[in-house]
Amino acid sequence: MQTLNEFIQGVNLTHAGHDAALQAGEVAIVGAGCGQLELMTIKAARIVAQADALVFDSLVSSDILTLVSSACQRHFVGKRCGQPSTKQEDINQLLLTLAQQGLKVVRLKGGDPHIFGRGSEEALYLAQHGIRSQFIAGVTAALGCASSTGIPLTFRGMARSVTLITGTKMSNADSAVAPAQWQALLAAQSTLVFYMGKEQANRIALGLLDAQCAADLPVAFVTNGGRPNQIVTYATVMTMSDAALTIKDSGPTLIIIGEVVGVGQQLASLLADIDIAATMPHNQYEALYA
Repeated sequence: MQTLNEFIQGVNLTHAGHDAALQAGEVAIVGAGCGQLELMTIKAARIVAQADALVFDSLVSSDILTLVSSACQRHFVGKRCGQPSTKQEDINQLLLTLAQQGLKVVRLKGGDPHIFGRGSEEALYLAQHGIRSQFIAGVTAALGCASSTGIPLTFRGMARSVTLITGTKMSNADSAVAPAQWQALLAAQSTLVFYMGKEQANRIALGLLDAQCAADLPVAFVTNGGRPNQIVTYATVMTMSDAALTIKDSGPTLIIIGEVVGVGQQLASLLADIDIAATMPHNQYEALYA
């Protein structure tokens, strides 16, 4: 049976569009998607397979790295909260150097390059030095986690919009203006999705409560979203600070805040009932709910 890697490697570039081939001296800024190899787009996987040099971050899973050839240079430039990491200026220079060497360069980022990924900063730097680049979209964490948890980011009559927020910049200065901003978001019935916000859960909770957010508004922490080791921790705005402290896994954690979290919990409960029914004799299942 043909493996996914073999399928991707075997896709005929001449039938995939004129922009399918990565050119020597060019940089492709590619979204690896949320977690597993199967969550990449076919185009992203195809481009990665062509790389002479791969520059990748810490959110790229090991199975995705199997797409590149053994001859491909691999440069790890991962950034994780509170840990030593490569400076953005050094990453920019590395991309430029590799492209100037005439290599086919892939800059591989978790999720989507345009969602808190600094992909445009890298593209601008390259363009300023005469290097062409292209973007390949990826499934961002909010979408991947919504699918893998069954939590809808929008829901008729409940959430009319979704707002993506970085949790790493929740400074004291930000807190001064946060109440007015969050009041506007709450008034707009917007689902709030915080990227990289677990360490700032207490500050987020205080900001929301100061903005007159309902204390029992549901919250979901999704750790390792879209991966086999995904963990979902439910809380409310009032309890989210304590809930964050119970998450010991060091994987990336996304925070979803809004009534839609309750919809996801209801769906999960109903699906669990279906699973129970499938493993029990019909008469016993009826007695259980009599």
